[in-house]
Amino acid sequence: MIIEDDRDIADLLSFNLKAAGFGCRIWQTGCNALSEVRRCRPDLILLDLMLPEVDGIDICKRLKKDPDTASIPVLMVTAKGTEVDRILGFELGADDYVVKPFSPREVVLRVKAVLSRVYGRHEQPVSRIFSVGPVTLDVQKHAVLIDGKGVELTSTEFKLLQALIANPGQVLTRNRLLERVWGYTFEGYSRTVDTHVRRLRKKMDQAAGYIETVRGVGYRFKDVT
Repeated sequence: MIIEDDRDIADLLSFNLKAAGFGCRIWQTGCNALSEVRRCRPDLILLDLMLPEVDGIDICKRLKKDPDTASIPVLMVTAKGTEVDRILGFELGADDYVVKPFSPREVVLRVKAVLSRVYGRHEQPVSRIFSVGPVTLDVQKHAVLIDGKGVELTSTEFKLLQALIANPGQVLTRNRLLERVWGYTFEGYSRTVDTHVRRLRKKMDQAAGYIETVRGVGYRFKDVT
């Protein structure tokens, strides 16, 4: 679903996504789009922030607070491109963030990466369990336990934690994490990793210290062996 009030931009996105094999629907106002999201449950939403009636920020908040729509990935497409804007978008639950003017090919790549990350590649699940200190991650069950208690993570947060806990003691650069978790690397987007690490640490509560920052390089999961 494309929620974009500029018809030319919406048509450009739709044309390129359809050429890549995706079905698209366009909505130009937030109010109508919200009711349609709940009705048709799209696989992904491309969301403009500066919309009439209800802006994209409010739409994202409502979607992520509603259990019926919280799992639908959101890719924000907006002219608001400062670091503060990006951080706000990710903190609201956006799965990715593209700044206008954009490359249509880049948007298609990001859509594919988000869909692959959220829904998988339809491969047989790998039965692997990682356990370091109080943190246990079960890949097949897509579950995380800390001191035996379940922790609710988004698909991106889960993959980020998996990349780190699978390599305890090993430093992973931001670019390497972008490639492993998001499926691409683009210069200027490494701060995306920082935002998600901050959100992940907050959810890990007292175990947050197991994700260590290596200044100027990236992150590693504490090795307690």
